[in-house]
Amino acid sequence: MPSINKSRRRTAAPDARTDLTRLRTALTTFFALDGFIFAGWVVRIPAIKEQTGATAGTLGLALLGVSAGAVITMMLTGRLCRRYGNHRVTVVCAVLLSLSVALPPLTHSVPALTAVLLVFGAAYGGINVAFNSAAVDLVAALRRPIMPSFHAAFSLGGMIGAGLGGLVAGAFSPTRHLLGLAAVGLVVTAVAGRTLLRQEPPRPPDRVVDSGGRGEPRRPDRRTRGLVVVFGLIALCTAYGEGAMADWGALHLEQDLDASPGLAAAGYACFALAMTVGRLTGSALLERLGRTRTVVFGGATAAVGMLLGSLSPAVWAALLGFAVTGLGLANLFPIAIERAGALAGPSGVATASTLGYGGMLLGPPAIGFMADWLSLPTALTSVAALAAVASVIGAATRHTTTD
Repeated sequence: MPSINKSRRRTAAPDARTDLTRLRTALTTFFALDGFIFAGWVVRIPAIKEQTGATAGTLGLALLGVSAGAVITMMLTGRLCRRYGNHRVTVVCAVLLSLSVALPPLTHSVPALTAVLLVFGAAYGGINVAFNSAAVDLVAALRRPIMPSFHAAFSLGGMIGAGLGGLVAGAFSPTRHLLGLAAVGLVVTAVAGRTLLRQEPPRPPDRVVDSGGRGEPRRPDRRTRGLVVVFGLIALCTAYGEGAMADWGALHLEQDLDASPGLAAAGYACFALAMTVGRLTGSALLERLGRTRTVVFGGATAAVGMLLGSLSPAVWAALLGFAVTGLGLANLFPIAIERAGALAGPSGVATASTLGYGGMLLGPPAIGFMADWLSLPTALTSVAALAAVASVIGAATRHTTTD
């Protein structure tokens, strides 16, 4: 009998590792799918604007539907994940996301567009909380800092979705394109979702077991909730920069540095590509430096890069600054979400994600107001300021972070 038990123990570990590898592959697929679908929708916004007869102002209000739906849903999703499990909620939200991306080209008025974008935003916010919560559990089970690899998959999915969308924009109508995205999303969800639904979520060692058999984090006290908010602020500082770069980077290059439209468009591409590279190498960086030093050095690097990108009089230097900013910011958001989830489970992920998404909403209009009062280059230095704040927060919380 003892020999049989030893044999079982010897074979259990490889089987467990295989299960975790399958789970990691499935989660990576959902992260990439999320970026792919969202980017595919974004590149068709101009065509949807023309179809609905929206003005710039009314389109802006309609697009707020995505943000409002996401923010409203994120906190609710944390509770749903606790009740039904991260895996089930991820699959359900992926189905809703895939179906809802096909709805905007079916609308012909701004109110109708706003309504369907609320649904799309709700699915987008829900899946972000659910698969980040599942990823947090997997990171803890593997005892390896692999969170940046999931966000790298999101970035790669977004780049593929945007590139493919640009290629097919002239050949396919928005309806056919987004229906195609919906079909791809449903097929991928059916394949990858089987792994999530069949496999038990890993139970990290610092979790207790609830009455339903699920591993839950210990009930957070006031200090823990405060730390979750602090990590959410790091996410906010990072997402503020991402939103600002997406909406204002190209305009700065063209308006203030006299870059051609094509060269100006390359500004965000430099930022996004550098961020993707930073996330692909993020796990190795975290294993070498640890979370605290990665946040501190990343925030400082982004601050220096954005000062160069916003204040340099030369286009080439500004492009270099945008790339350095992307490298610096790359791993701050994944670390913040992972730390918040490790402290408080899905509710921690929901809180930090909501704050982070709030930063992405805050960035573009804040930059616009400051540009009116001061100038656009000066306004863009606020990205550097908040990156420096994230670095300071990382240093201040070093004793609360297990590297």
